[in-house]
Amino acid sequence: MLDIKVVTWSLAIWTTFTFLFCVAFAMLTPQSLAMHALLLQVLPGFEWFSWRGFLVGLIESFLYGAYAGIVFVPVYNFLHKKWGRR
Repeated sequence: MLDIKVVTWSLAIWTTFTFLFCVAFAMLTPQSLAMHALLLQVLPGFEWFSWRGFLVGLIESFLYGAYAGIVFVPVYNFLHKKWGRR
């Protein structure tokens, strides 16, 4: 059985670090790799090279990870109870 608090926080922090990594990678690579275009498509409200856009992207990334944990853990725990090893 998974602990919803642990998994949710873990995924939220992981997606936040992933966002920071993607922004840093996009700043260090040429625009031809189109990393910033991906962030603009995946994160609504994200603006490239603005503090507001950066904060929106950071918050959205955190919330997407938290959402994944909140949805995944109950599904996993249900299936584990039903079909898991006994």
